[in-house]
Amino acid sequence: MVDITRPHALNFPVQTSHPIFMNSEAVSALVAKNPSLKAAKAKLEAMEPGSYCIHRSWGFGLIKAYDEASQKLTIDFAEKKGHPMDPAFCISTMEVLPANHILVRKQTDAAKVADLVEKNPAQLVVETLASYPNSATTAIDLEITLAQLLGEEKFKKWWSTAKKAIAKDPRIAVPAKKTECYFVRETPVSAEDEITEAFNGTRSARRRIALAEKLIAATDKKNIKADLKAILAGVSEAVKESNQLDAAERLYGAAVRDDLARLAGVEVAAMDPSQVSLIANPRDLVAISEKIPVQFQGRFLDLTKEAHPIEFRDLVFTLLKTSQGKFTTECINFLVDNGYADDLASTLRRWQVEQNLRAPVLLWVVKNRHSKKFAKLLNELITPRLLGAIFFAIDYEALQAASARRIPLADILSEDTDLIADLLSTADPETARDLANTLMLNQGFEELTKKSLLARFIKIFPNIQSLVASDAEGKEEQLLVSRASYDRKREEYDTIVSKKIPENSKAIAAAREHGDLKENSEYKMAKQDQQVLMAQKTLLEKDLGRARVTDFKEATIEQVSVGSIAEVRDLKTGKTTAYTVLGAWDSDPDNQVIAYKTPLGLAILGKKPGDQVKVKIGSTEENYQIVSISRYTA
Repeated sequence: MVDITRPHALNFPVQTSHPIFMNSEAVSALVAKNPSLKAAKAKLEAMEPGSYCIHRSWGFGLIKAYDEASQKLTIDFAEKKGHPMDPAFCISTMEVLPANHILVRKQTDAAKVADLVEKNPAQLVVETLASYPNSATTAIDLEITLAQLLGEEKFKKWWSTAKKAIAKDPRIAVPAKKTECYFVRETPVSAEDEITEAFNGTRSARRRIALAEKLIAATDKKNIKADLKAILAGVSEAVKESNQLDAAERLYGAAVRDDLARLAGVEVAAMDPSQVSLIANPRDLVAISEKIPVQFQGRFLDLTKEAHPIEFRDLVFTLLKTSQGKFTTECINFLVDNGYADDLASTLRRWQVEQNLRAPVLLWVVKNRHSKKFAKLLNELITPRLLGAIFFAIDYEALQAASARRIPLADILSEDTDLIADLLSTADPETARDLANTLMLNQGFEELTKKSLLARFIKIFPNIQSLVASDAEGKEEQLLVSRASYDRKREEYDTIVSKKIPENSKAIAAAREHGDLKENSEYKMAKQDQQVLMAQKTLLEKDLGRARVTDFKEATIEQVSVGSIAEVRDLKTGKTTAYTVLGAWDSDPDNQVIAYKTPLGLAILGKKPGDQVKVKIGSTEENYQIVSISRYTA
C-alpha cells in the first residue's frame, strides 16, 4: 500500500481554531493602504488562518495567523515554520486551496485518501477534479498535484498503472495531449464508445492507428462493446493503402492491426501486408529501428529473427552499433537471450580496438559493468582504453551539439564516483597522465567538473597533481602560429561568419515555411547544420584569440625550439629523418613538418644533440636520438 502519510509528504496539524481572522475589516485596511489591491479583495479574504495554500516558491503550507499590526500572514511551510508573508505579495504567487482539494484532504482525511490511492485511482482522480472549476484541469496540472500528493518517486510508478484504470472509467474524459484537460463527464461515456466515435471521425492513418491501440488497452476483454471488425477494417486499410505512413509507422500499424485482429477473433495470417513482409529488406532495418516506439522494440527484434532466420545475428549487431537509449539494452538482451553472449563480448572488444564504440553502447557498458548478468561479459572492456573512448565520444557529442544539451555519458562519468577508478585500475602512470590531459582538453565538461574528475585521477596517481598547476598556467597560454596558417584560420572563420551562417539562417527560414516542424526533415537538417557552424565559430574564435604570429627567427641551434629543423635517428631502425618543428597549425606530415603541439614535437622541444627521447603514440612507444639542429629560417 502506498503510504502517503510518511515523511516525504507535507504534513501539518489540522487547524481547529482561528487565532486572528483575516476579516473584511483587515482586508479593507490593506486595500486602503494599497488601492491597487481592490480587485483582489476576494483572494485576500480567502487568506484566513486555518486555510491550506500552495505557494509558487515555498510549496504546500498552512496559514496559521494574521497580524493586524504588521499586516502580515504567518504561514507554516514544510521547510520553514512561522514564515511571515505580506498578503499583497501572495496574490500572484500563492493559491488558497478549497477544503475539498485533494492536498487539503490529505491533511484532514489521510486514511480515506490513502485508501483511494491504493484501491481506486479513478475515484481519486474524480475527487481531485471536483475541486477545480467545472471539474476540469489540464493533464500537466493534474499530474503535478498528484505528484505532490504521493511524492515524486512513488508517483511515477503509481501513475503508469493508474492511467490504465482511469482510461477505462466512463466518468473521466482523458485528453490526448498534456496541454488539454481531464474532466468529469456529466453523462458517463465508456472509453470504447469515446474511442470509436473519435476513430469514425478521422481519416488520418496515424490517428486511426493510435486510436486502435488505445481501444485495445481500454477494452474489457470479457465484455467487448465496440464494433472491432469495423475498426479492424479501417486500420487494415490505413496500413495497406495510406501514403502518409513511413516504414516504421506502417510496421507498427501492422502490429496494432494484428493485436486488434486477435481481439476480434480474426485470423492474423490473413492480414496483408504481414509484419514480416514489411521488414523483408535488411537494408531498411536501421532506419525503421530509429523510429519505432519504445514499447515495440522487443517485438521488432523478434520479427527480425523471424524475417531473417539465417542472418538475424549479424543484423542485430548492426542495429546495436547504431542504437540509442532503451533500444541498446533491448539489442544486448536479445543477443544474450539467443545464446550470443560470447559473440557480444568479442564484438564489443573489436569495436573498442577499431574505435567504433558509440556513446549509447559506451553508456550501457559502464552502467552494467557490475551487474550480475553482464559483469563477466564486460570484464575485459573495463580498461584505460575504454576511458579514452568515453572522452572521445563526449568531446565529439559536445562539438556536434554546440549547446547546453545534457550529455548522458558525461553525466554518468561525473555522478558515478567509482567509474574512473574502475577504468584506471590497470593503468600505468604515463597512460593515466595522458588520459588526464585528454580530460583537461575535453569540450564536454565545465571547468569545475573537470577539476572534480581530475581529483579522482590524483587520488590514484598523485603525480598528476602537476597538471593542475600547468593547467592554471596554460589558461592564458598563447599558440605560436605562422602568418600563413593564421591567415588560413582567419579566412575559415570569415567564411563561416559572413557566408555559411547567413546561408544557414536562410535555409532555416525557408524550411520553416514548409509547415509542421515535427515532420520537416529539411528544418531538422538545417538546425543541425546551425549547431555545427556555431560550434566551429566558437572554437575558431577561441583559437584565434590565443594565437601569436611568429616568423620563427627566435629559434636557436643549441636546443630544439619552435622554428628548428631537428635531425633525429630512430634507435630501433637506425633511420634518420629531419623534422621541421613549426607552429600549432603548420603540420605537413608528408613533408616532415610537425606542429610543436604534436607528441613528437613536444617530446623533442628543449632537447640537445645527443639527447634521447621516448615518444608514446597510442599503445606504441618509439625511441629517438637528436642528431643535429638547424634553423628553419636559415
